[in-house]
Amino acid sequence: FQSLFNLLEFRRLVLNFNPPANAQDLPRNQKEHRNLPFMRELRYLFALLVGSKRKYVDPSRAVEILKDAFKSNDSQQQDVSEFTHKLLDWLEDAFQIKAEEERDGEKPKNPMVELFYGRFLAVGVLEGKKFENTEMFGQYPLQVNGFKDLHECLEAAMIEGEIESLHSENSAKSGQEHWFTELPPVLTFELSRFEFNQALGRPEKIHNKLEFPPILYLDRYMHKNREITRIKRDEIKRLKEYLTVLQQRLERYLSYGSGPKRFPLVDVLQYALEFASSKPVCTSPVDDLGASAPASGTLPPQIPPSTIEQQGPSSSDVPSTSPVQRSVIHKPFTQSRIPPDLPMHPAPRHITEEELSVLEGCLHRWRTEVENDTRDLQESISRIHRTIELMYSDKTMVQVPYRLHAVLVHEGQANAGHYWAYIYDHHQNRWMKYNDISVTKSTWEELERDSFGGYRNASAYCLMYINDKEQYLIQEEFNKETGQILVGMDTLPSDLRDYVKEDNKRFEKELEEWDAELAQKAQQEKLLSQIPRAPAPSPAPVQAGEPEYLEQPSRTDISKHLKEDSVQAINKALAEQEDRGPEAIMDT
Repeated sequence: FQSLFNLLEFRRLVLNFNPPANAQDLPRNQKEHRNLPFMRELRYLFALLVGSKRKYVDPSRAVEILKDAFKSNDSQQQDVSEFTHKLLDWLEDAFQIKAEEERDGEKPKNPMVELFYGRFLAVGVLEGKKFENTEMFGQYPLQVNGFKDLHECLEAAMIEGEIESLHSENSAKSGQEHWFTELPPVLTFELSRFEFNQALGRPEKIHNKLEFPPILYLDRYMHKNREITRIKRDEIKRLKEYLTVLQQRLERYLSYGSGPKRFPLVDVLQYALEFASSKPVCTSPVDDLGASAPASGTLPPQIPPSTIEQQGPSSSDVPSTSPVQRSVIHKPFTQSRIPPDLPMHPAPRHITEEELSVLEGCLHRWRTEVENDTRDLQESISRIHRTIELMYSDKTMVQVPYRLHAVLVHEGQANAGHYWAYIYDHHQNRWMKYNDISVTKSTWEELERDSFGGYRNASAYCLMYINDKEQYLIQEEFNKETGQILVGMDTLPSDLRDYVKEDNKRFEKELEEWDAELAQKAQQEKLLSQIPRAPAPSPAPVQAGEPEYLEQPSRTDISKHLKEDSVQAINKALAEQEDRGPEAIMDT
């Protein structure tokens, strides 16, 4: 409702709708029975939005009539596209009644149809036979899953089946193209963000990110541009195929190797170059231990104490008279030592200076070649992306601009959630957020975050674009005599002006009654605060032989006495007020 209300042309059509002259003889059928009361309530609703002094207005009376069209449980939420379909159907029927009454021998023109409905031509081949059909559309449905932006959705919607067969003379394949022949001033896209999960047996919401622009050029989808568009589509297809090849080649450079772990090829060559340039440092791990031992007062690190103990005293200390057979002593540390010539870090062990020079030269050259190839591939890929983006930017393809007017957002899952809308204020050139009774200033950045999807459970699934060249859609109304802009109540027909004035009077009366009620409550509270409180009776002393408790007065008795005292005090104050006036009594 808010999105449509902020279309000034639509607002004028609703506000200036006059029921048919023979309305007293209606209803002639079920449509008239429901549509005319709905239009009456919708006019009242829009009139209140224009001139009400209330912070917000209640749309329940119009919605209750419209809700009868949905045969479902009241607790079940209705899809916004289905709701809008029903709303436009009823508006079309209501204006059709009026149009038929006013026609003068010509086919009646329905302003709702002219505002919201367009036509497209379906051209295709079915089992080898060509066909052409012209169809009317209102809201245009678009699939979201598998696409990254609105143009990709539109391209997929405009082409079905084997498109090549449309241009060949002899083919049994089937396919069709859609070409817009007439676009409506107000173009609404339904974004299908729900799909049925066959495995789970329930609908699920699609949270994928889908971008859409503030200005959408639709020239490429027009029937008059079909030949140029086909040429550009073929060129884009060829570029995308070449782009795929380049991306595959780049992937080989950026993810090199045949095993599970892959690395950029330029890094692999750099690692090989660092390895080739490394100098071997040959030390024994025992030397490393010795380097960390104290300088004196200890045994040599090569011979552990246990070995010395096993050997006993040396031959120089103990004289020997006969040769002694030495037994083999097991030395686990010294016998399992790493060879002393093993380098401390990976490095070439056997390489001549000439070999190293040749290898370093090759690795440097290969690394430079890989860097250049990678950079060239990335630049080529960026250039192709840019070419595809600018494919439709020539002057002939930017003649049909549509400006984003409103975005309807849903947050939640498939079965429930919350709705709000972003609506563009074309006169203040800013976005506004309409969230229930709250209307706040917003930005394109906030709209992107909440509407594109992929960020959280919020995403748009209804986009309303308007023809940017049709300024009457958002143009203010002018006084024909003075030329001044009509604002507020001046834009309303006399019957609606009276209706809003009466509602504002009721609202002012509600405020007065509310203020009086608050003043009365404040006065009563002040008078009650002045009533003297009776001291609580002291308990009688307990005499010997008597029980240790006495009968206390009940809460009912105390409340009754207090109430009587309060009534007497209030009556006394009121009597004094009549004698001395309210100012005197408030001063006491």
